[in-house]
Amino acid sequence: MANSFASRALVPQGRPVSIPSSSERRIVWLVALVQLVNVLDFMMVMPLGPDFASALGIPESRLGLIGGSYVAAAAVAGMVSSRFLDRFDRRSALAVAMLGLTVGTFVGGLAVSFETLVLARVIAGAFGGPATAISFAIIADAVPPERRGRAMGLVSAAFAVCSVLGVPAGLRLARLGTWQTPFFAVAALGLLVTLVGFTLLPRLRGHLTGAPPQRPRIADILARREFAIALSCGGVLTFSLFLIVPNLSAFLQHNLGYPRASLEILYLLGGLTSFAAVFIAGRVVDRFGSTIMVAVGTLVFLTAATLGLLPVVPFLPIQATFVLFMCSGGLRSVPLNTLVSRLPSPSERAQFMALQASVMHISSALGAGIASQLLAQGPNGTLLHMPRVLFLAMSVGILLPVLTRQVEVRVRARDAAAAPALPVATAQRQAS
Repeated sequence: MANSFASRALVPQGRPVSIPSSSERRIVWLVALVQLVNVLDFMMVMPLGPDFASALGIPESRLGLIGGSYVAAAAVAGMVSSRFLDRFDRRSALAVAMLGLTVGTFVGGLAVSFETLVLARVIAGAFGGPATAISFAIIADAVPPERRGRAMGLVSAAFAVCSVLGVPAGLRLARLGTWQTPFFAVAALGLLVTLVGFTLLPRLRGHLTGAPPQRPRIADILARREFAIALSCGGVLTFSLFLIVPNLSAFLQHNLGYPRASLEILYLLGGLTSFAAVFIAGRVVDRFGSTIMVAVGTLVFLTAATLGLLPVVPFLPIQATFVLFMCSGGLRSVPLNTLVSRLPSPSERAQFMALQASVMHISSALGAGIASQLLAQGPNGTLLHMPRVLFLAMSVGILLPVLTRQVEVRVRARDAAAAPALPVATAQRQAS
């Protein structure tokens, strides 16, 4: 039972789904590979910021706008694609999104100015946002709720793997070649993963079975209180993170004096620990629910900010601060993604996931944009006014456990109300 697809997972008609355990595992691993490329494409830009800023003559205080252009494009694409993603086979939709992401990444390596690099990131974001939504919809379709936390943990481990292998490798490639080299390498990897995924993933059309459902409008989704709160959770998480993330590499190097040559080691250390953290988070969520894990992740986030980033002379070593900050993201995103995947029905799952991704990308863009306005560049590349950014991030981030608790209470109440009807429905099907 622990390794088989849950017989309780239902398609829209109410018939039990039976998928071999090998199929479920293959789907989860392939989606994890897709997310690895997707996350790597996004993550590598921020640590490389000082490199291409120097090469293209971009002020480092504007680096947040480059990251913001990606998430802004992903937000718009999420809004648009939410109306039609559930109308297609998940495999085909994912392949198109990944091909577009690959093209955008390749074009990024050809950039010759701030404007052309922003344009390339817009292309990548326009396809990367829907790719994320489709990936999480596939996991929610294929994995039953009682094991979904572990599956989400594996997929979310892409962030840690990128830190352990991808970002250090990208930084090393930039040192051995130019800042463009990592863009071309990720584009090649993206093309390979897209071909492998399209070849090995099964056709995923369970959400299309039966009469076409009435697609709710965005206003209808927002009118459902638990949906609106869940979307707010994603916005709070990403806004608080992206006030800091686009500027973290430059802050560590120029303000705290961390050497550029050791940046690969720092990301390796942070990635290894966050890799373990997301797996632990997934198991805790499956046993104890999402709220407790989100609360722990928020506490870790506040600790890293107050003891490692806020003081002029940090109380924590830079390595410890970076590890805590990296872990805090996974410790909150895994339980949150697991929880919100239980809200929509299969026929509207990609739509809601796209809308959630859009809200998160809008919040990320706002965070990066606001931080770029609050910060200024000082002597020798230092970032001025970072405490303002940190205080804002902490003030917003502390709201996340409260909002998560509200969503979880409503989900559990809904599931408890629906539970008595399941045995009756099963008996009626067997009798007929």
